[in-house]
Amino acid sequence: MLEWFADLVVYRWIGLTKGEHLTEALHFFIYDVLKILLLLTVIIYAVSIVRSFFPPERTKKLLSHKREFVGNIAAALLGVVTPFCSCSAVPMFIGFVESGVPLGVTFSFLISSPMVNEVALVLLFGLFGWKIAGIYMATGLTVAVVGGMLIGRAKMEDQVAEYVYQIKMPEVEIASLTWRQRHDYGVQYTRDILKKIWIYVIAAIAIGGLIHGYAPADFLVRYAGPDNLFAVPLAVLIGIPLYSNAAGIIPIVHVLMEKGVAFGTVLAFMMAVTALSLPEMIILKQVLKPKLIGLFVGIMALTITFVGYLFNAIL
Repeated sequence: MLEWFADLVVYRWIGLTKGEHLTEALHFFIYDVLKILLLLTVIIYAVSIVRSFFPPERTKKLLSHKREFVGNIAAALLGVVTPFCSCSAVPMFIGFVESGVPLGVTFSFLISSPMVNEVALVLLFGLFGWKIAGIYMATGLTVAVVGGMLIGRAKMEDQVAEYVYQIKMPEVEIASLTWRQRHDYGVQYTRDILKKIWIYVIAAIAIGGLIHGYAPADFLVRYAGPDNLFAVPLAVLIGIPLYSNAAGIIPIVHVLMEKGVAFGTVLAFMMAVTALSLPEMIILKQVLKPKLIGLFVGIMALTITFVGYLFNAIL
């Protein structure tokens, strides 16, 4: 249906000729915008219903009394259904630490939340199919668990700002919601998320459309294909200072793969952009000392690089 509509607009209404650069770029843009926005609307609403069972207070309680390894896994999984943007990382971090959540468990959550969330999974499913979405989810959760465990083993609680441990967060009564309230929350949350990300989705797909229609097929393969040994670390280094959410980066990643960039290289780039954004590091600097931030960035960069090489080798 969506393919038919894109064909109708491009070939019948506008009258472009099949096979031309502009035609391919415009067709890609129209089809992907419709498909991604429709998928996002449906899935974000469904995930918001699940999220209504996990308010921040309940999330903290679920993580506070687990053995650390189990806590890392639980934190990474909760990051999928309870993603928080970078702007809320500081208050959530303070809340976790104050309530007794181990430092490594907290980092598993912080790694998973921006990297493996419903927006990322919907976009990956819509553009690549369930296998790639599943691989990304499994890999992202593994990175979150391993990264959190390594930070936990480093015993760097002294690298958290002293004032964090002195803050006493008030206990909040968790109200039970009716299904009507959960539905209203889901509708409002879906509307809020779409308002925040629609421009990123459209802009990213527009860029992807231009690459799809105009970039020479062998250009990207030459510099970022599987034969370039340094493509993965270079992709990670480029991705770390960039700032984008999943909505902004995945449509571009889709086109890069179409043009022949190796899957592991693309995966490493996407993970670096979403999990190691510069604005998040600036926010976390308010509660973490430079040594711990450096360890976090180093562990994540090495782990993501390893994942990139691994998938380039097996796929």
